[in-house]
Amino acid sequence: MNEQTLSVTGMTCPDCADHVEKALRNLPQVIHAKVAYPQGVAHINSTDPVVLDELNAVLPKNYRLVLPSSPHSTTAKPDGLREQPLKIAIIGTGGAAMAAALRAAERGAKVTVIERGTVGGTCVNIGCVPSKIMIRAAHVAHTRRHSPFNDGISASVPAIRRDVLLAQQQARVEELRHAKYENILDDNPAITLLRGDARFADEHTLSVRLVEGGERTVSFDRCLIAVGARLALPPIPGLKETPYWTSTDALAADHLPKRLLVLGAAVVAAELGQAYARLGSEVTMIARSELFFREDPAIGEAIGQVFADEGIRVLRQTQTRSVRHENGEFILDTSSGELRGDALLVATGRTPNSDTLELAKAGVHAAKSGAIAVDAQLRTSATHIYAAGDCTDQPQFVYVAAAGGTRAAINMTGGDATLDLSSMPAVVFTEPQIATVGLSEAEAHLKGIETDSRTLSVDNVPRALANFDTRGFIKLVIEAASGKLIGVQAVADGAGELIQTAAIALRAGMTATELADQLFPYLTMVEGLKLAAQTFSKDVKQLSCCAG
Repeated sequence: MNEQTLSVTGMTCPDCADHVEKALRNLPQVIHAKVAYPQGVAHINSTDPVVLDELNAVLPKNYRLVLPSSPHSTTAKPDGLREQPLKIAIIGTGGAAMAAALRAAERGAKVTVIERGTVGGTCVNIGCVPSKIMIRAAHVAHTRRHSPFNDGISASVPAIRRDVLLAQQQARVEELRHAKYENILDDNPAITLLRGDARFADEHTLSVRLVEGGERTVSFDRCLIAVGARLALPPIPGLKETPYWTSTDALAADHLPKRLLVLGAAVVAAELGQAYARLGSEVTMIARSELFFREDPAIGEAIGQVFADEGIRVLRQTQTRSVRHENGEFILDTSSGELRGDALLVATGRTPNSDTLELAKAGVHAAKSGAIAVDAQLRTSATHIYAAGDCTDQPQFVYVAAAGGTRAAINMTGGDATLDLSSMPAVVFTEPQIATVGLSEAEAHLKGIETDSRTLSVDNVPRALANFDTRGFIKLVIEAASGKLIGVQAVADGAGELIQTAAIALRAGMTATELADQLFPYLTMVEGLKLAAQTFSKDVKQLSCCAG
C-alpha cells in the first residue's frame, strides 16, 4: 500500500474537490482518494507508486497536483513520487511581479520572469521614486522663496538647474533599481530572467519574442500577469500628432518650460503640476470636471485654494476641443478659450498593458478597458492564471500590486491567501498631502449606510499652529448606528503619515469614542485624528492643549 499527500491547485469551491476525487479514482491503481478543499490537499492510497504525470493526466485541465510546498527544499519525493518543481511564469518585473517571484521561489517553485523593457516596472523607474524626488526638490525651492518665517529668515530666489537635479534623481533611480530588482533577480538561482515580449500561445504556454532576436517557448503550470499600465490618451483631435508629455517625459525633461499646460485633475496632474510650478513654470491645469472629482468635494476645494495661492491656474468644467503644435508652441482650443503653452503634460488616466498578450488563447477575460478581472485570490477567469497590479481591476498603487503579487504566489503554490482592500490607505503627494482610507460619506450612502461625520480644520491641531501651516482639514466618517469609524479624508501637512494610523483604527473596528480615548503624542500631526474624534462629543476649542 502506498500513501501520498499532495497539494491541489486550481480549486475554487468544494465542488472542485469532488471533481478531482472522481478523476483520481478512475486510475486503476488508486484504491482510495480523498480531497479536502479547505486545506487544498489530496490523500491518495494506491497499490503501486503513481507518478505525478499519471495523476495529473486524468484531472480536468484547471486542476493540478503538486508536491506539498516547502520553503527549504524542492527535491523531497514522498513514496517514490517523481516530480519537478512547479513551473511558474511571471510576465513583468514591477512591484507585483517581483513580490510574486520571490515568494514563489521561497515556496519551492521554479520561476521564469519575462520583461520586455527596463527591469523594475513603473514605480522605481518612471513613477513613485523619481516623482517623489522631483517633488521634494520642488518643496526645497518653494520654501527658499516662501515660508511662514520669512520675516526672521530671509527669503531668496533659488537658481534652478534642472539638468543637475535630473542627474541626481536618475542616479538614485538607478541605484534602487540595481539594489532592489536587478541584483535580487541575478542572485536567486530559482528565478530566471528572460528579456522579451511575451504572448500566450495556449493555456499553458507563452511565446516570447526575444530582445536579442528569435522566439522562445515557455511552458508553465501557473502564470502571473503583471504587465502594468500606460497613459490612456484622450481622443482629442490633433493631440496624437503633437509632442505632448506623458508623466515619464515630464520626469525625464532636462529643462523647465516657461508655460506648462496640464490636461488632467487627479493624482499625476496635481503632483507634477505643483512641482513644476514650484520650480518656476507657469502652470495651467485643465479639468473636465473638478479637482479630484471622485473624492469628497472638500478635498478638491482645499487643494484648489492651495493651488490658487501658489499661482497655479485651474480651469474647471473645461472641455478641450482640439490641440495643435506650431512653431514650438502648443495651442489648445477649449471651452474656456484658447490656451497656449511651451509644453503639454497629458495626465488623464492609465490603461492596462494587456492588449498584446493574446489573452483569449489562454481563456483570460478582460474588460473593454483592458483591465483583467481578478477574484480575492488574484485568479483570472482561467483559474491557473493569476494577475496583479495596474493591469487588473484593482486600485493602481504599488503597495496593492506587491500585496497582490505575494498573495498570488502563495495561491499558485498551493496556499490560500486573499487580498482585503477594505482599509487600503491612499496618498497624493501634493503639499499639503491628500490622504484617504475607507469610505467617504457619498460612498457610504451608496452602500445604504447611514453616517455621521465631523470635519476638523487643521488650525485646531497644535502641531500645525507651531508649524505656522494650518491649511487643510481632517474628516472622520462613522456608521451612525454603531459609531464605528468607516472612513477618513485629510488634506494636511503629513496627511500621508497620519492616514496609516487611521487605517489601523478602521481595520480594528474602532469607534470614534475609542479613537478619541487613545494616547497620541503631543505636537504631532497624527494627534489631529484624536482631536477630530473628540469633536463627536466635545468642542475641541474649549480643551487645553494636551487634554485627554
